[in-house]
Amino acid sequence: MNKTTIIESLLKGEHITLEAKRAENDLPRSVWETYSAFANTHGGLILLGVIENLKEKDINKRFTITGVDDAEKIRKDFWNIVNNAEKVNINLLKDEDVETIDMDGKTVVAINVPRADYTVRPVYINNNPLRGTFKRNHEGDYHCAEHEVRMMMRDANEAGNDGMLLEYYTMDDIDIPTLERYRNHFSSRHPDHVFNSLEHKSFLKELGGYHVDRKDQSECLTMAGLLMFGKGHPIRERFENLRLDYIDKSGLIGDQRYSDRLTYDGTWENNLFNFVTMVLPKLLRDLPRPFKMDGIVREDDTPQHKAVREALTNAIIHADLMINGVLKVEKYDDKLVLTNPGLLKLPVEQIYAGDESRARNQHMQTMFRMIGFGENLGSGFPLILSAWNEKHWLKPELIEQPELMQVKLILTIEAKDVTKDVTKDVTKELSERQVLILELIAENAMATISEMSQKTGVAPRTIIRDIEHLQSLGILVRIGGRKEGHWEISNL
Repeated sequence: MNKTTIIESLLKGEHITLEAKRAENDLPRSVWETYSAFANTHGGLILLGVIENLKEKDINKRFTITGVDDAEKIRKDFWNIVNNAEKVNINLLKDEDVETIDMDGKTVVAINVPRADYTVRPVYINNNPLRGTFKRNHEGDYHCAEHEVRMMMRDANEAGNDGMLLEYYTMDDIDIPTLERYRNHFSSRHPDHVFNSLEHKSFLKELGGYHVDRKDQSECLTMAGLLMFGKGHPIRERFENLRLDYIDKSGLIGDQRYSDRLTYDGTWENNLFNFVTMVLPKLLRDLPRPFKMDGIVREDDTPQHKAVREALTNAIIHADLMINGVLKVEKYDDKLVLTNPGLLKLPVEQIYAGDESRARNQHMQTMFRMIGFGENLGSGFPLILSAWNEKHWLKPELIEQPELMQVKLILTIEAKDVTKDVTKDVTKELSERQVLILELIAENAMATISEMSQKTGVAPRTIIRDIEHLQSLGILVRIGGRKEGHWEISNL
């Protein structure tokens, strides 16, 4: 860092990643709380020799450079303490992360604290994780609650959460119809798989849903087995902290709060597999589904449909299902919103980039993957981004909400309804292929017969007949010549 980058950091005034401390003669004791908070949150920059006036609204006047008297002493004290396991459980810093910068004759010590990898969190002080773990918000450093510390400790386990053994929970707690529906999906996708011949307990054991102890032959369900395929009562008994909720807020009339809802009401076994298979068709129903043929079979599983399936799967496999929270799916006229309990294990920018997968619920991830739900190796989120980009919809927004202990994914849908200005009596006369032709023209007014033929999978002469029909109805108008003209969708 240098003088310019220090000034730029101060002018941004981002309290969640910036902390200024006076530190004239000694290293402030509060620096360790900030070190822990930055490491456990988003990382950040500590500036020693700078005073911040939080009451000052003008960002240009908020910070005052006071400097430190003995930078070398402060740096030496800092390194001695950060390497002392009795004070700090882990040193995340390299030599270049602690710098001395001259600010017009005054010396500032800059300490750049990175976000700790989930495998080493929590970062705590005073040899006490429950009392010495801090987090950062816009107002400063705060003690983490015990459930937050426990969550970080669980996340540090590379094996994930859902392999946890549930003593005294057995096959009696499995909803067999649910498991059989899953097995039907499995056998359809893998007709020759050796697992198909196994009885239910052995099948579940192979997928990580059931455990038999080699030493004493005791056996029980895992967290994944119960939550995915269990009966509702034992699930609510063991995981009373968790709720599943689907709310459809699209097409509301007047003061209507929702048009459809799926939550526990005693009419269904509220396990995760049932929730996904009941909710997914509701989410996909109104997505644009162009007419496309693969030989004589209609192919309508578009990239957007796959992306929504991926998003719902991700909400489950990345959720912390052991904290109080709601796995919630909301449908609006113009967007889908999926919320899951827990925080991100990886930084947001790393998730957008892909290439890495750090699922909390790895056994569930396997269970979904075996029936075609979910990607491996971190390709899931890029798949969602690509599908949305293909439609030129707004970029999916992944939001971490530490104050609520949840993550929210917003999938905005801006599908252009090419028939919205066409009377209903006329649209009744249109085939799915003719609607697709209108959609193609809405995206590209200069689309050629050849291009429309390729995208619909029919012969050019068929496209010409469809266009002539659309023109006869007054829906489609050709402006200009064959080479340089364009199409317009008419408002009847």
